[in-house]
Amino acid sequence: QVQLVESGGGLVQPGGSLRLSCAASGFTFSRYAMSWYRQAPGKEREYVARIHTTGSTNYADSMKGRFNISRDNAKNTVYLQMNSLKPEDTAVYYCNAPYYGSGGLWGQGTLVTVSS
Repeated sequence: QVQLVESGGGLVQPGGSLRLSCAASGFTFSRYAMSWYRQAPGKEREYVARIHTTGSTNYADSMKGRFNISRDNAKNTVYLQMNSLKPEDTAVYYCNAPYYGSGGLWGQGTLVTVSS
């Protein structure tokens, strides 16, 4: 079954850290770029970061220096390390394979809540 499954979300205090994971299955993970997006309550989904098959990375400006995307092709997993979290980082975080198939592939999301 082709799918992406996120995990690692939860409640964290401002200034804290979390690492999200996204496990891929059913396709050749190493051949695809992988992305993270997020959607805050009442807002549109926004781009967070991307890692290409070469390992090169790209980040939205507001995440640069705080977030780090990485991948482990042996585990078919992409990670998002989030540091110095702020309340405005509260959102559902989605894993995405943008070039899979005709419309890409999305996970179900994992909720991150940053609050004291």
